[in-house]
Amino acid sequence: IQVAESGGGLVQPGGSLRLSCVASGISLDYYGIGWFRQVPGKGREGVSCMNAGDGASYYADSVKGRFSISKDKAKNTVHLQLDDLKPEDTAEYYCAARFGFVWCDSNWSGNSWPGMDYRGKGTPVTVAS
Repeated sequence: IQVAESGGGLVQPGGSLRLSCVASGISLDYYGIGWFRQVPGKGREGVSCMNAGDGASYYADSVKGRFSISKDKAKNTVHLQLDDLKPEDTAEYYCAARFGFVWCDSNWSGNSWPGMDYRGKGTPVTVAS
């Protein structure tokens, strides 16, 4: 069982990236996905999450209106679309899976990382001119 991120890279301010989180060995019909990010020396931030089932989602205020989370059921993959990127979005981005249908809400945050069931190894995003 694993979740694996891809899609990170170097992009100019105002640009876009699409991150992908592929889940293997678990079904996203029963597991939701959370995206986190972390800059060295700083705490982990919860960026966005999506519940299993109806796919209710949540976004941190810092990314609301710029990032969008979506699910491709056929590929058992969750995408995080990053638009209008800013230098402060530079970080290592991680996805993680958690069983259940109601955990993703406004109480979810970077502190939720230990409670996730499966965690990826990260993909780097650098926003610079």
